[in-house]
Amino acid sequence: MSRWQQLRHVLFHVEDTPHRTALAFATGVFIAFSPLVGFHWALALGTAFALRLNRVAVFLGTYVNNPWTLAPLYLAGTALGCAMLGVSPDGLATIEWHRHGWDFYAHLMDHLKPYLWPYVLGNTVLGAAAGGATYFILRARLDRRGRRAVVPEPRGT
Repeated sequence: MSRWQQLRHVLFHVEDTPHRTALAFATGVFIAFSPLVGFHWALALGTAFALRLNRVAVFLGTYVNNPWTLAPLYLAGTALGCAMLGVSPDGLATIEWHRHGWDFYAHLMDHLKPYLWPYVLGNTVLGAAAGGATYFILRARLDRRGRRAVVPEPRGT
């Protein structure tokens, strides 16, 4: 096996089963919902190496959370957390968005403190649900694709 083939095998896990490929992508989706914004790539890389998962599939799963989906995902998770913990989201309406500089950030932190645990809990639960659903959907699709790829040879006539 050439060095390129070895590297390709190590990085892409080309011979992975549908289970492992779906697990890798679903793990990435779970990480995408992680409340640790800015550390998704480190979590993805560490998890992929620790669990010996397909690194590309894990990274692709994390990109469910991107600049277009960031706000809706985290708002949905925080709303779910508020509902689960009985925290009213009414305080979000009192944020004074017209402030500037450090005054704005101090004001924002004061108003967002009650939403820290709803944010963490809600996004973790939503990530687990999305990751679980992703696993089962992708696993079924990969299994179906694998069955189609194994076409029996025609019998001799």
